[in-house]
Amino acid sequence: MLHSLHRLLGFSIGATDGEIGHVKDFYYDDKTWTVRYLVVETGNWLFGRKVLISPVALLQPDWDKKVFPVNLTKEQVQSSPDVDLSQPLSFEQTEGLYSHYSWPYPEESGIGFMTTGMVGGVVAPGIPLDERISDEMHHTTTRGNASHLHSIKHTTRYNVNATDGIVGEVADFLIDDNWQITSVVIDTGTWFAGKKILADISHVQRVEWETSAIYYNQPLESMKGAEEYHENVL
Repeated sequence: MLHSLHRLLGFSIGATDGEIGHVKDFYYDDKTWTVRYLVVETGNWLFGRKVLISPVALLQPDWDKKVFPVNLTKEQVQSSPDVDLSQPLSFEQTEGLYSHYSWPYPEESGIGFMTTGMVGGVVAPGIPLDERISDEMHHTTTRGNASHLHSIKHTTRYNVNATDGIVGEVADFLIDDNWQITSVVIDTGTWFAGKKILADISHVQRVEWETSAIYYNQPLESMKGAEEYHENVL
């Protein structure tokens, strides 16, 4: 089943011993197009502190009550390393989170995050887990060309460009049960009768922070044939 990321904003996060807070944002990796973190605002409990939770910590969602249970205690969250979300995540900050929670690196775990509550998982043999985490995190959290973590809220309203013109603006993202982004929901504005269309993520050429834009490797004419997005289907 596919899920709208914008509809998941505001979901509460339930620890094993009480509520932690509410989802305020998501961070995704534009190389793997996988959601790497939920940004959780803790409210009065931790004086509004924002914490990062990996999807690997999630248990079975309660869709009716809009709750994401996690296999964490409030004490674990309270004692987690502070992360300055106004700055790009550093290697040390990310490594600290994985070490504190004993999380496996998501892309190596083979876990369907929406449907399991495992913190372990099957990891690739050969290179020790600590070295794999350190090497990959170093390349995905360094500022510049090697930086690939993006905020969903920040990316919304980015221009979407075809090879020969602007398609529209990012309105939302769809994810599957493994927290893999499958499509960009594009608001075409006046270009295509004000419709929203689904653009498959496999055709994205690059994301540019500097120009606030996502570039597709398809011409406008081709994207006109994209599936129309109807919000009531999700």
